[in-house]
Amino acid sequence: MSVSIDLTGAERPGNASPAAVQDRTSLLGLSRDALGARLRDIGVPDKQVRMRVGQLWHWLYVRGVTDFSVMANVSRDLRTALAERHEIARPEIVEEQISVDGTRKWLFRFPARGAGRPVEIETVYIPEEGRGTLCVSSQVGCTLTCTFCHTGTQRLVRNLTEGEIVGQILTARERLGDLPHADTPIGAIVPNEGRLVSNIVMMGMGEPLYNFDNVKEALAVASDGDGLALSRRRITLSTSGVVPMIPRTGEEMGVMLAISLHAVRDELRDVLVPINKKYPLEELLAACRAYPGLSNARRITFEYVMLKGVNDSLADARELVRLLKGIPAKINLIPFNPWPGTDYECSDWDQIERFADLVNDAGYASPIRTPRGRDIFAACGQLKSESERMKKADRLALAAAVAG
Repeated sequence: MSVSIDLTGAERPGNASPAAVQDRTSLLGLSRDALGARLRDIGVPDKQVRMRVGQLWHWLYVRGVTDFSVMANVSRDLRTALAERHEIARPEIVEEQISVDGTRKWLFRFPARGAGRPVEIETVYIPEEGRGTLCVSSQVGCTLTCTFCHTGTQRLVRNLTEGEIVGQILTARERLGDLPHADTPIGAIVPNEGRLVSNIVMMGMGEPLYNFDNVKEALAVASDGDGLALSRRRITLSTSGVVPMIPRTGEEMGVMLAISLHAVRDELRDVLVPINKKYPLEELLAACRAYPGLSNARRITFEYVMLKGVNDSLADARELVRLLKGIPAKINLIPFNPWPGTDYECSDWDQIERFADLVNDAGYASPIRTPRGRDIFAACGQLKSESERMKKADRLALAAAVAG
């Protein structure tokens, strides 16, 4: 059975008191240049800035510390000055749910910003043989209202900052035991192999390309070789099709691209993915064909949710093959994951397999994604902040029905 752990207010590193950090600015997610500017602002001489940035970078992203006081090779005066004006705390974990298949979902809470209120988002970890994938959110809620997606039923509250995006990664790694011990000798090399979080996908709550600058800065930190050190080929950004930002994604981020496609005709995609009304299929696929760095070694992933009687016919499969002709691509077929109030049903498994066989025979890899975390509503398209969701008893009852 799945496990749900209420961690509200738990005393643990990374669970920051909102009142303690509200009046200070976060250093998480800042570029090296921006971090250097913060150091100059508190009086660090120019000739020391590069060294001090390197020290902070190591403590934040290799060690994952949440307290300036443990930065042993940073002077006490500098630690005090930093703590007076800045913070490095990570989000509060409100709840952790663990699926029967090992998938984990966290409900994270971030402190209020300005006159706003505290906000909550969900982040999911999927363990697989040989790797572990973290599904990271970029916004609180979403503006896109994709009709098959639970997140789309929650209104957009705000973008997440670069620090809040990076904070999800660090908190997940800490919770999984994927960070070195604080007493690991300074200068020791933390191995890249054997990591529990080896891949990141920007496929959580929100449309990443509507929060471009903050996502860009966060992923630059995630891929920095002296910090979190994740290869750009292990970072995938999923977009519903914000066409003007797709070239910039390739040029400025250099990460792998995934497209939430889900339909092969404009009239259907207008319903399933309403952004299609602004950027129709012809424009979207043209942007994909021109994606910087596209090759057989750096294919675009097209995500296709299988909806019974809606988009799962063999005619749809043939049209999908025709549309993607000439694009180095992989097609992920996603069995629809139910959520409270949806009118859609998952395609029959035999039909999904027939669809996959036709696409495979045309030369495209079309793996059928194994549903993960359905019992804790952590599967693709099921994420939504707890404050916007149904009562826990109702959620458990629906989970039992799904499992049965």
